[in-house]
Amino acid sequence: MPARAYWQGQIRLALVSIPVEVYPATRSGAAISFHQIHEPSGKRIRYEKVAPGVGPVDRDEIIRGYEVSKDEYVLLDDEEIAAAQVESRKTLELVQFVEPSEIDVLYYEKPYFVVPADDLAEEAYGVLRDALRQTRRVGLGQLSVRGREQLVSLKPCGRGLVLEVLRYADEVHRAQGYFKDIPETEPSEDLIDLATTLIEKKTAPFKPAEFHDRYVDALHRLIEKKRKAGTGKRILEDAEDDSGGKGGNVIDLMAALKKSVGEDKPARKPAKNPVRKPAARRKKA
Repeated sequence: MPARAYWQGQIRLALVSIPVEVYPATRSGAAISFHQIHEPSGKRIRYEKVAPGVGPVDRDEIIRGYEVSKDEYVLLDDEEIAAAQVESRKTLELVQFVEPSEIDVLYYEKPYFVVPADDLAEEAYGVLRDALRQTRRVGLGQLSVRGREQLVSLKPCGRGLVLEVLRYADEVHRAQGYFKDIPETEPSEDLIDLATTLIEKKTAPFKPAEFHDRYVDALHRLIEKKRKAGTGKRILEDAEDDSGGKGGNVIDLMAALKKSVGEDKPARKPAKNPVRKPAARRKKA
């Protein structure tokens, strides 16, 4: 468990308060970051803070400003910004409970683990967890942390609780604007049956460890090859393509689905010279 919690405080449900600690449930995955290099000298490019007509400026001379019109700014120093921030309260009050299906997947942003802060909090913590599980509800509240008020949900997860930061309504695009041009025609039942069969065929338990970033892996291999080569020679490799090419826009969907589920089996070819069996002789009476 990390040494420092993201948030410490109490969850309040009516008159019940539960001391808790909140820890990040995720971490940054494998990634490769590049620097910009001046090729002739091999030196790394550095960036300076520059004001037009003034030149390079010192960091302590920089202040934040909000542009209210073209080239007109309202200047704010750190103390003014800090004074305007929402007080970092130490209480997360659960003000509403909803069914999980009522929260669209677009609103979920980042998960956190919630653990009881001490032994005395474990009983009330367990009661809240099991009550949420039995009612199949998700708790909603607003958490003030680091000068910002976040909308959050609370749900059971195994023996514990998971808090998920939610996006506010003005942070989510309306899907209708993107889907309005999609025709309302319904596909044929045969096509849906084939697609359903394919989905069932490929259904398996989710194992996150089986998935990894193939692009990052390829970059690591490329970097290692260039390091061993020890020269500036370019190394270009064709990416593996399992798709068989993009193909055209017009496809035989029925044939493609049948082939995907293994139903497109070639018919047996008749033998070139079939041997006919002689007709059975009738027995004399």
